Amino acid sequence: MPKDQLQLVRSSKYPFDAFLFVQRGLDYTVRRIHGDPASAQDAANRHVSGQSLCNGLRDYALQQYGLLARAVLGHWRIHSSEDFGHIVFALVDAGLMHKTDDDSIDDFIGVYEFDEAFAPELQLSKKN
Repeated sequence: MPKDQLQLVRSSKYPFDAFLFVQRGLDYTVRRIHGDPASAQDAANRHVSGQSLCNGLRDYALQQYGLLARAVLGHWRIHSSEDFGHIVFALVDAGLMHKTDDDSIDDFIGVYEFDEAFAPELQLSKKN
């Protein structure tokens, strides 16, 4: 682990895996919204909003972990969309992620409730 990432993790309540998940989830979200970059300049101009990122992180977690997504995120101390924002802005402060002047931690507050966003969508049939 590079020194700057190690310092980031040591100064945070979130483990390294949470930061790695958000970085990978950002890539997943950007590619889903903007497609694959055609050039390096294309890659640099692929911003997503906090709300879009939260939705992408939810979808990425469900894709990666299925019904265990909420448990995995909880293990990493991620219990709300605001936690995603704290991780994103810690990465921004460490120079490992970029933001625009319009981006704010408030963009991540209350995007969705984890109980609903990660609820199992299983229908159990009644036996007569």
